[in-house]
Order: sequence, then structure tokens, then C-alpha cells
Amino acid sequence: MKFTPEKYAIADEAMKPFIDENEINEYLKNCKPTMEKVQQIIDKSLSKNRLSLEDTAYLLNAEMPEMVEAIKEGARELKKRVYGERIVLFAPLYVGNLCTNNCAYCGFKESNKKVKRETLTGNELIEQVEALEDNGHKRLVLVYGEHPKYDANFIAESVRTVYKVKKGMGEIRRVNINAAPLEIDGFKIVKESGIGTYQIFQETYHQGTYSEVHLSGHKRNYDWRLTALDRAQEAGIDDVGIGVLFGLYNWKFEVMGLLRHVNHLEAVYNVGPHTISFPRIQNALNLDIDKSSLVSNDEFVRLIAILRLAVPYTGMILTAREVKSIRDEIIRFGVSQIDGGTNIQMKGYTKKKDEQNLDEEQFSINDNRSLEEVIVELMHQGFIPSFCTACYRLGRTGEHFMEFSVPGFIKRYCQPNALLTFAEYLQDYANPETKENGYKMIDEKLDEMENDTFKHSLIKKLELIKQKQRDLYF
Repeated sequence: MKFTPEKYAIADEAMKPFIDENEINEYLKNCKPTMEKVQQIIDKSLSKNRLSLEDTAYLLNAEMPEMVEAIKEGARELKKRVYGERIVLFAPLYVGNLCTNNCAYCGFKESNKKVKRETLTGNELIEQVEALEDNGHKRLVLVYGEHPKYDANFIAESVRTVYKVKKGMGEIRRVNINAAPLEIDGFKIVKESGIGTYQIFQETYHQGTYSEVHLSGHKRNYDWRLTALDRAQEAGIDDVGIGVLFGLYNWKFEVMGLLRHVNHLEAVYNVGPHTISFPRIQNALNLDIDKSSLVSNDEFVRLIAILRLAVPYTGMILTAREVKSIRDEIIRFGVSQIDGGTNIQMKGYTKKKDEQNLDEEQFSINDNRSLEEVIVELMHQGFIPSFCTACYRLGRTGEHFMEFSVPGFIKRYCQPNALLTFAEYLQDYANPETKENGYKMIDEKLDEMENDTFKHSLIKKLELIKQKQRDLYF
């Protein structure tokens, strides 16, 4: 009998659960790839068409070395075609670690009495933002525990505070948030504060595992979390991010769950997520999980390459959970955003080295390089470090972002905007050697551009930056 997983599929409706485990498992069971089939799917992606669940299942089941290498090479080529050479940089800032949940994988679980519970308010928050600005950051993601104290009004006020902080030439131009699910009215309050992306991770799309690792607290409600981004969309937040904590359940199932989430948002709201994140389980205080689903380095590389092919126009975020060697490899064929100079301890950006306490971290950070060290390494690899926020400032978000991104506007506009923000960094924060090498890179990229009015406009803006004008973009 012909394989027809559609018989399992749940119809997509606003604020209704949409994950059908039978559907996902049937695809994974029945999609047996050949080399010819794998190449056909890669070619489909390189033509800038998003892959179906069936297509993705074939790639997930592609185990032969030549198939895996073809997938990775396809992802590398797709990234070049769509995103050009820029990598966007950001930093996480933990605003509060109070939490009412007991999640087996998290150091901030309510039952963990070793953690010093803190919440940044007023001058404490300003001091952390000033420290980040002193290093050159322009983009932050504010992270909050799940606690009644961190309601919509608290989140909105902290976002407004961050935007007001100006030190020297520094300012934060985009504030994203990672926070617990809200009601629609709460999301409306948060939207009014001017947030960029609202991100929330399902952690695992497998409902049985979800129940096992979320022992108590409101987060135990699988459906409430699953539909959080529906409520955000209903509130007018059209720039959202999804993610999975890889290592809780079978990684192939989780990739399918992420893609099913993309399908749902596109079907109901006509726009997919702005970003996908893929943190991988690391050590944490009192970590207590079944480790049989932990993801190896080779599997991790594969799943990111497959995701890149599956969703060509969705940004992909790789964090400092991963060691430098893994970050350097993965950046080449999938990732568009990374963090640099990361510290996830409360008040961590103003602590001296002898004041740091790793036991206060939610999870382990394995790339401890400074922002400048990350930037230097990106340059060595031929990438343009970017702090661009132009699309957000010009309203190119949500459905409008898709209108710009699909025809190739990301590459046309993002690379020049990356050069402009990189020049700002070089002028205001880089040491002399980094500044010299950075401008050499900028000159090389200008030489590669067509000699047209757009290039001349870019050169003019770069000169204005040297004259201390800031925040110039296309």
C-alpha cells in the first residue's frame, strides 16, 4: 500500500496543537534515500524552494558518507547564495534567574538551592548594558526565567531601559527576548516596548519526553508552550524564533518537529520563524536526564546542514555552548548568527575573572573568547562581522521580511549593511591591528562589487562613518 502520511496530518488552526507524532514517525520510517533522490532534494533547495517534511526525512535518513558530504556541500553553497559572507553578532544578557519550574536539564530549576537568585533592575541592568556597549555590541537577547515577577510589564520595562542606555558611541539597536509564554494581551504589552524577535524553544517536540523532563511548574503544559508563538502572532509580533534543545530525544524527530512548526506558522500566519536555534545539551548543575539521546559532533553537523537546506530563508543561531572548533566548522554551511564575548552569569559582564562562578551558570559555556577575538577569527575565515539591524528598523520583518529575502535581497542589502556596522566597530572599539586588517577586508569586498551607484553610495556612507556619523544603512 502506498505510503500516505497525510492521513495522520493535523489541520493547522490558530492556537491549536499541530504536532502529530505518527505523521513524523511514518515519514522517518518510510523515506529511504538513494543518492539520486538526495541530489534531487538538494537541487530543489538550491533553487531556493523550502523542503517538505518528506524531503527532509529523506535527508535525515541519508547515512552513506557520500550522501552526508553532498548534503553538507549543498548547505555550504546555499548559504553563499542566500546569505553572502556576513555573520551577525549578538550577546545574551540574563535579566533574572528566578524560576518556578523544575526542568531536569536546567541549572536554574526551582529545586536547585545552590543558585543565587537575582533580578537585574534599574542601575544593575544599566551597568550590564554599558559593559556590553563598551565592547561594541549593538544587538542583545534578554533572557528571563519563568516566574510571576517577570510578567509582560516587567519585560517591557526592561526592554525600554536597555534601549535608553547610551555610553560613548555605544547603543543597543535591537533587543530580542527569550521569555516564558504569555497571554495575547501580555504579548501586546511586550510588542509596544519595541522588541525585535520573541524567541521561545519547545525544548523537545516529543510529548512523552517533554513530560519526563519537565517535572513541575507551568512549563509542564506542552500545548501552552507549543502555541506560544501563535499568541505572539495574534498580538502582532511577526518576528519570532523557534528552537529545540538537542539531546533530550531523537535528533531526527526533533528536526522534523522544527520543520512542522515552520509549516504551521506559514499555514496560519503566512510567515515562518525569523530564526531557528539549536542548543545542544551541556552539563548543568544537578543535570538529571536520560543521556541516550545526546547528539554527537558528527550528528550535530549533519542536522544543521539539513536544516539549512530545509529552510533556505530562515536565520540560524549557533551559541557559545559549542566549542570553537565546532562553531568554526558549522558556520560555513548553515549559521547566520552567533554570540561573542558571552557571559551567562548574573551581572557577569561586570564581574572580574576572580569573581566568576561557573556554578551560577544555567549551562556550560564552551567558547569563552572575547567579542574581538571572535571578530578576528571571522575575518580570518573570510566572513564579514555584522551588527546590522536595518531590516528591523525599516519594518522588514515577518511577512515583509520574506518578501525581501526570497528574491535575494538578504545578500544584496545585508552585506553592505554588514560592512557599515563593521566599520563602526573598527572606528569605535577595535585595537589598531584589528582596525587595520578590518579595513583591508572592507576594501577587498568593495573591489568585488560592481562599480555602480549603489557601490558609490556605500563608499560615501563608509567615509561618513570615519567622520563619526553613525547608524547608516540601506
